[in-house]
Amino acid sequence: MENYEQKLLLQLATKIKKRRTELNISQEKLAQKCDFDRTYISLLERAKRNPSYLSLLKLCVGLEIELTELLNKEVF
Repeated sequence: MENYEQKLLLQLATKIKKRRTELNISQEKLAQKCDFDRTYISLLERAKRNPSYLSLLKLCVGLEIELTELLNKEVF
């Protein structure tokens, strides 16, 4: 994977974990809310997976945020 692509995945991973911790929920609880496996959440938070558009939409529901907020390039 290209360095730029990895950087983007790391930004997304950081946002996912930050928002999950703001909601004070576990990876398991987030996975339940999104209809994902807990290991998938772990992989996302470690930038090991590149989620599909539909997965991002489900993730936004679970994280209670808009897609634009999740995909904004600002990390914090």
